[in-house]
Amino acid sequence: MVEQQKRILVVDDEENARIALSKILAREGYEVASAGNGYEALNYLRGKEVELIITDINMPEMNGMTFLRELSRSHPDSNVIMVTAYGEVESYIEAMNLGAFEYINKPVKIDELKKIIRKIFN
Repeated sequence: MVEQQKRILVVDDEENARIALSKILAREGYEVASAGNGYEALNYLRGKEVELIITDINMPEMNGMTFLRELSRSHPDSNVIMVTAYGEVESYIEAMNLGAFEYINKPVKIDELKKIIRKIFN
């Protein structure tokens, strides 16, 4: 029996970062979707299931923390990795209290991210 391909949603307002991360994850064998902000991501999640969400914290319109709060209500079992260029203790604690699986700093170290993803999926 073939294992179903895992679906990852990448949420980042920086298009180049979103595209680059999506391509890397697709090469790893994941099905990847992307969104430019929390609103787009929530809209996508209305019709699709994902096994993992990787989201930037600092985004216009709906930032990553607000998105995570919404996820904790609408999709409480979501696996979420928060990514930030501005690692602060307060946002780390808030993210973890809201149910984030992990919190990592930009620039994303791909090997570190792969290890975290394997941990989530195993």
